[in-house]
Amino acid sequence: MLIKRKSIEAEANLKAGPSKRLKKIDTKEPKAEPKPPRKPKFAPVTLSEQDGVRFLHFGTEWVQGAMRLRKPDWLELEYAQQMMAWMLFNDQPKHIVQLGLGTAALTKFSYRQFPAARVTAVELNPSVLTICTTMFKLPPDDDRLSVLEMDAMDFVMNPANRTTIDALQVDLYDATAKGPVLDTPEFYSACAACLTDDGIMTVNLFGDHPSFAKNLKAMLFAFDDVWCLPEVHDGNVIAIAFKTAWKPDFTTLYERATEITLETKLPAKTWVNGIKVWHTEN
Repeated sequence: MLIKRKSIEAEANLKAGPSKRLKKIDTKEPKAEPKPPRKPKFAPVTLSEQDGVRFLHFGTEWVQGAMRLRKPDWLELEYAQQMMAWMLFNDQPKHIVQLGLGTAALTKFSYRQFPAARVTAVELNPSVLTICTTMFKLPPDDDRLSVLEMDAMDFVMNPANRTTIDALQVDLYDATAKGPVLDTPEFYSACAACLTDDGIMTVNLFGDHPSFAKNLKAMLFAFDDVWCLPEVHDGNVIAIAFKTAWKPDFTTLYERATEITLETKLPAKTWVNGIKVWHTEN
């Protein structure tokens, strides 16, 4: 994720968001950019604590996740809460997948909130897997929970995962904080292929960075439609990508948001407000 420590200690920044930028993005098939094979090179995993919240870092000031010690299954960060916006469209997912474990916040929340669903998390860094188990209360694998040590690209390219995922949550950052580490049309096309026909992907993007437009362009090539919520923290923008385009019915969305808040205490109405702003400006 892309949040500086100082921004968490202040109130979340609710900017108008990057909606107008979408109008300038060419949605034609991007040219292929050959890349050398990725060689994992992991930064040190470090921790800090303040005001009852434990933070995960990769040796820098950038926060990779957070957990309130008294509420280990709560989504402490606003951007993480927004990553659950797919709940507005699907209240009974069968399979939820998280790419990039962080502090396992989204994985734990999904696992507890949807007891009938399978939850899979994919993380390349073995130190993150260890720290989530020892310091962030990630439960052990069982018949519903699977935490895999592997490359997210390998996971989505695996034919066995095609059309098996209802909700895909993508939060792939490293210590450099220069945008998602996987951002190509090939990657997002593979993500779309892993979703069921009504499947939805949420992605944590960095709005104030050149990677934002690149990622949106790649997603618009791979998905029928992409929406963005208003910017929070130090530039986090959550994109909601639909495998099959969804025409918003705001009356229904607000009703569903009320249900979500009653069930989870998540501020789902603000998600609908953000979606309305996006559609007004695009």
